[in-house]
Amino acid sequence: MKIVPSIDLQAGRSRLVMWPGAATGEGSPTDRPEKIAEYFVGLGAPMVHLVDLDGAQRGAPVNTDAVQRISRAVAVPLQLAGGIDGPEQIELAFACGATRVVVPLWAVAEDVSVLRACLRVASDWLAVGVDARPERLAEYPWRAAPPSFADLFAMLASEGVRRLVVSHWSVESISELARAIRGNDLELQLAGGATDSAGVDAARAAGADTLILGEALFTGAIDYQDAMQGVTVNG
Repeated sequence: MKIVPSIDLQAGRSRLVMWPGAATGEGSPTDRPEKIAEYFVGLGAPMVHLVDLDGAQRGAPVNTDAVQRISRAVAVPLQLAGGIDGPEQIELAFACGATRVVVPLWAVAEDVSVLRACLRVASDWLAVGVDARPERLAEYPWRAAPPSFADLFAMLASEGVRRLVVSHWSVESISELARAIRGNDLELQLAGGATDSAGVDAARAAGADTLILGEALFTGAIDYQDAMQGVTVNG
């Protein structure tokens, strides 16, 4: 299981300030996303997940300059979420330096033509973002009867999607959801959900390919190197 840091982008900066040496008073805090990315890549991060918070509100990537700076600073894949709702936004994301994109489930679930257009642009570098909360699935204004997660996963896989980014997951529910995902031969990335080492262990036990961590790394609730060592030894 890979441990991937996540950086929330807002107004060209990181929403959260990173201070790696806070415990010892060494170094200095920074909200420059390219410096934060460099720090985690220096620790061995195989990819950096980016969330364009402004883009999510406007429906198109906004923090393109920040993504470009990060792409120049690190030589690992950059996965961008937020404001990626169709093929035009994917093209913009790739143009500014992202190498992978996450399209929200609601943008493609009921219009297979949009999903196919996204796949034509992004191919295997497309992931679909899924909110794991059953109540959110039920509350969405579907045109017909609400589908099950299993039905949606099967549809996505049949169309050529290879990767899901699952957010708002819980230790109690992730095992069942993960079985449905693996049953369709889909790669599982878990975003958030883990706030301590027990959460990391739960993600590993569920068979996740990747665990994406944001605030827990910034606050020090989870140490990146400890998490990586745990994966190396136990996973």
